[in-house]
Order: sequence, then C-alpha cells, then structure tokens
Amino acid sequence: MAGLQILTFGCRLNIVESEAMRGLAAGIGDAIIVNTCAVTAEAERQGRQAIRRARREHPDTPIIVTGCAAELRPESFAAMPEVTRVLGNKAKLDPASWGGDGTIPALDPTAGFVANTRGFLEVQHGCDHRCTFCVIPLARGPSRSVPVGDAVDGVRRLVTAGHREVVLTGVDLTAWGVDLPGRPTLGDLVARILRLVPELKRLRLSSLDPAEIDEALWRAFAEEERLMPHLHLSAQAGDDKVLKQMKRRHSRADVIRVAERARALRPEVALGADLIAGFPTETDAAFEAGLDLIEAAGLTHLHVFPYSARPGTPAAKLPTLPGPLVRERAARLRAAGTASLARFLDARVGTETEILMERDGTGLTPDFARVRPDRVVPAGDLRRVTILGREGEILMGDCV
Repeated sequence: MAGLQILTFGCRLNIVESEAMRGLAAGIGDAIIVNTCAVTAEAERQGRQAIRRARREHPDTPIIVTGCAAELRPESFAAMPEVTRVLGNKAKLDPASWGGDGTIPALDPTAGFVANTRGFLEVQHGCDHRCTFCVIPLARGPSRSVPVGDAVDGVRRLVTAGHREVVLTGVDLTAWGVDLPGRPTLGDLVARILRLVPELKRLRLSSLDPAEIDEALWRAFAEEERLMPHLHLSAQAGDDKVLKQMKRRHSRADVIRVAERARALRPEVALGADLIAGFPTETDAAFEAGLDLIEAAGLTHLHVFPYSARPGTPAAKLPTLPGPLVRERAARLRAAGTASLARFLDARVGTETEILMERDGTGLTPDFARVRPDRVVPAGDLRRVTILGREGEILMGDCV
C-alpha cells in the first residue's frame, strides 16, 4: 500500500478523531492506524480481527493501534505480533506522537466522510457518571467541554467546507458546559450556534441523556426549525430496577415523559434509543418492560447492544445470563424496533419533505428517514421530495 490508511470502529467521536489523526500523521508515510472501540466485547474483537487482517494484507506496513480498547488494555495490544505501536486516547491527538512540532493542523472537514455529507463536531469529551456496565469513563476520562467560541468556529469551518448539516457529538453530550465558567447548558450552545451561524441549514444532536435535557434545549427544540426533529435517547433499559442497578439517573417514566414532551413540541419528531439486552439482573419481566418501552415511548431508531461484561466495571462482577438468552432478547428488541420503524416510515408515504443528499444516492429527512429519490441528485444538495412508498428501511421519493 502507499500512504496512510485509517480503520475506525465505534462512535462518532472516533470518526472525528480519526480525521484529526489523518492530518496529524500526514507526514509519517505508509502506515495503518486502527482506532479501536471498547464499548462491547464484540467491538474489541472486531478491532483485533481488523489488525490481523491488515497484517495479512500488508505484511510490511507499520500498524498503529489506538482508541478506547488500546487505552484500557495497552499491554494486550502491544503483545500482538501484528502491532507496531500502541497509542492511548490522549496521545493519539498529541502532535508530538506523530513527530509534529506541537501545532495541530487545521482539520479538513471534507475529508474522510465518504458515506455522507454531514459534518460531525466533537464538543464534549469524557464522562463523570459511573454507569455500572460502562467502561468508557475509564477510557476517556472526566467530562470536558469545548468552549462556546471554539464550538461556533468549528461549525463555521464545517459550513464553509460545504456541509449543510452539522451533528454535535460527545460521550455525554448533555453534560456539555458543566465544567465551563457560568455552567452554560447544551441548550445555550445550540441557541448560540444557530444565532451566530445563520448560514447553517441543519443542526442535529447525537445521543442525549434523558435526565439531563435542559430547558434551554427544549426551548430551542420548540422554536428552531433548523434543529432537526430527531432525538436519540440513551435509555439503556425499560425497567426501573435494572436502571437503578445500572446506576442510571432516569426512570422508565422519564423516558416516556421526554418522548411525550418532544411530540407535543414537534409532532413530526423521530425518537431513537440505545437499549442493552441481557443485563445480569434482567428478569423475564424486566426484559418485557424494555420491549414494551419501544411502543410506549414510540421509539423507531434503535441501537441494540447485547450485554457483555467489561473488565473493571461493577457489573462485570455479577453473574451473567446465558449467552443464547442474551442473543435471543437482543434479536427480539431488534425485531420490535424494525416493526416500529416500518410503521413510522409507512406513515410518511404521501407526505412532502426535504432531504439532504449523501454520496450513496440516498438522502436524509429532518426526522432521520432515509429516502432514495427518483433521479440522480448531487451529494450535499437539499431537495424537496414527495414520498411515494417504502422498500425495506428506505423510502422512495419523487423530486418536487
């Protein structure tokens, strides 16, 4: 191979950080960087599998491993014969790690987002909470917020580079501002961005903690059409006992109240959620409560994770449920989510909406439905379409 190749696993933060590394490591020559994830055992397994495959395909190319899994288990990755070097999460964004002079190069927001035309901006890092199942605070450290001015400048750069939609991301996005002077809230940041960057067409948010959505954010959600009607909730479970044992700060009723308030403010809103199947203390009744939450809260875009014990977390000390049972429950949650999404999409047939075209020939509606228009539309264009029907999880659109 010639040049730099980056393999990215996990969350949107890793996507953003991989692009930062692309600039930082531009001068090192041929290399493969594997940016790992540690959120589940499966994610870590996929990272190791990619390392071995990269070595088979490129036997003479240096392989540098970084990301959350490498941060937590550096010795384990360093012991892999395929690995040339291991970098932790802090080191991977340090110019000195890549032979730089201490100056972080300007990130080219147009680079690397080969699947879409949205820009992603990391405005918050780390987490101060200690959910019993989660290893990410150990990998990414305490919550740190990007100052307001820097965040606004980041949005401007993305818009200048041609992005009509920007997605704000973070490990615990709704905790943005708690460490800044005056303790501004995420809602304050959203309002400032929309006011100071009027040329931004769309602003979207990544996962939100149901216990942390502030009143300023609700106000922006109600009043700002450019803030997309799509909320993704870090729900994790639908049973109060399980939520308490997870050390979550919300209840089942809180998730439903958030859903009801969102729909009262923006009836067209789409709601997604993260759900964990098979937490160690999840009884049959607790699982059914989680399954029922999909309908009770009207969840349509699900991220379902089969529980896997993460070393160093309190939940890892609990007896785990049988693997086949965990996989069965995950499959049932996904099936319920697929059925809910189908109903959500079918209800849009006959309506008119706007899509932002991506590079795969489909576009995204404000409420995060994917649409294939009836003609070729350039990536990055905003186009009005009438929804004619559905094929699987994609809507068919007629350009207006």
